[in-house]
Amino acid sequence: MNVNFKIAKTHLLAKPKQTLVAMLGVTFGIGMFITMVSLMTGLNNFTEDLTKIASADIRMYKDITEPRPTLLDKINPKAVNLVHSVKPKNESEKIRNALQIADLLRRDPEILGVAPRLTSQVFYNFGPVKLNGSVAGVDILEEDKLFDLNSKMKEGSLSALMTTSNGLIIGSGLAKKLSAKLGDLLILTTPQGITYSMKVVGVFQLGLGEIDNVRSYANLATVQKLLGKDAGYITDLNIKTTNYREARGKAEKIQAMYGYKAEDWETANSTLLAGAIIRDIMTYSVSITLLIVAGFGIYNILNMTIYSKMKDIAILKATGFAAKDVTGIFMTQSLIIGLFGSLMGLVVGYILSLLLAQVPFDGGDLLSIDALPISFDPKFYLIGIVFGVATTAVAGWMPARKAGKIDPIEIIRGI
Repeated sequence: MNVNFKIAKTHLLAKPKQTLVAMLGVTFGIGMFITMVSLMTGLNNFTEDLTKIASADIRMYKDITEPRPTLLDKINPKAVNLVHSVKPKNESEKIRNALQIADLLRRDPEILGVAPRLTSQVFYNFGPVKLNGSVAGVDILEEDKLFDLNSKMKEGSLSALMTTSNGLIIGSGLAKKLSAKLGDLLILTTPQGITYSMKVVGVFQLGLGEIDNVRSYANLATVQKLLGKDAGYITDLNIKTTNYREARGKAEKIQAMYGYKAEDWETANSTLLAGAIIRDIMTYSVSITLLIVAGFGIYNILNMTIYSKMKDIAILKATGFAAKDVTGIFMTQSLIIGLFGSLMGLVVGYILSLLLAQVPFDGGDLLSIDALPISFDPKFYLIGIVFGVATTAVAGWMPARKAGKIDPIEIIRGI
């Protein structure tokens, strides 16, 4: 093995430019793989984080859009049917016994928290400014367990909401548009025309414009009073599970048990997650193509090396080197090219990823982000070096095997 390695090293160093070109092919493939997968994974993780901000693991609510028996279903074709009115009746969105259901769900070992919520569309009035938005009546401590609101507070505190009956925590985008600050009084108007004066006790920023620009949080009892509802009127139960990846199966069980619609976060954000899957497919397809192209380059270079080293191969076999030794020499060359090329590719990929992470990115009013999200997950670097060495090994195997089958007698006769 020591002799074979020395011969392989001599062959590589005899034509350094050719060896360097082969290594650079692998370096470019691995470097672009690391850069692309780091960027795309960072974007996908950022997208997934946004879905977690926008929705709970599971949301239980009464789905009033489900198909119901129509007038035609009740008509008896063999009798006279008297129709009094075809106007649909108003249906309450209230979850019956919501607080009792929440207590039962909290006893489930697979559930970490349950937060009741009552949401209403409102108009925010502050001086001459009038904006459309929504107010969410919550148990702020339970809501904090699900969405970690405390870490997202820019001003004020969650405890201030608990001690202020007409307190309001507003989104940062909403505060900016209203020019509202802590202590200001906002007038909230419901679609039913009810007005209520609310005091700003905090400002939060989740990082998602569609929430920060329109949403505010108030005590559950305050919103119930604002809408003229009783203390048991709750329209949503947001649920946090121990493993959000298994939320879909858990949602099906909850829906079957309690009879209310239970929507998991994947279903609620299927469009965003489909985009993440497409990005992953594109990333790995392009990266694998680059590595295969680099493998063909190594195959061609080793083929040319074998043809240029025909006499050397004949002499080696004539002096007692077996076919497996000759194959091993050229396989060693291929693996050295793959290993060093992959290592340089990891360095190049890391540097490019680091540079991308520093590129300024303005998310505007939609996203609270000032730089491209980049993932530096070590597993991508492990995949890169394993795939790079494996690709060069496969590319080098065929010409190396051909070199081992060369008949030295025919070559010596032709000299």
